[in-house]
Amino acid sequence: MSDNINFELKRTGDITVFRLNEKRFDASIAGFVKGEFTILMHTEDVKKLVIDLSEVEYCDSSGLSAILLAFRILQSNDGHIRLASPTKNVKTLIEISQLDRVLTICNTVNEAVKDLESL
Repeated sequence: MSDNINFELKRTGDITVFRLNEKRFDASIAGFVKGEFTILMHTEDVKKLVIDLSEVEYCDSSGLSAILLAFRILQSNDGHIRLASPTKNVKTLIEISQLDRVLTICNTVNEAVKDLESL
């Protein structure tokens, strides 16, 4: 288990882009990501979040659980979330678990940002 995760945060107006720069989004980092999401939502007052998954080649249920945590926190605060640029494997997992019914998936970060700007 690593002591830190590699990610970038970028704010554009009222939209925060969280880019996970990890190949694997699994149990080894999911707890750290959940912590970052919780801090972001509660201390930074983030209401619109884009999660950029373009670097993630593998995701398991722990990774999905972290994404769902962000979704639930945002939903309870009238916020919105978009997933951007998932790799084929990650997108397939999201679809198999039917999370694409509650999570909006965008092909690019720009598409996700534009979608949130319209809200």
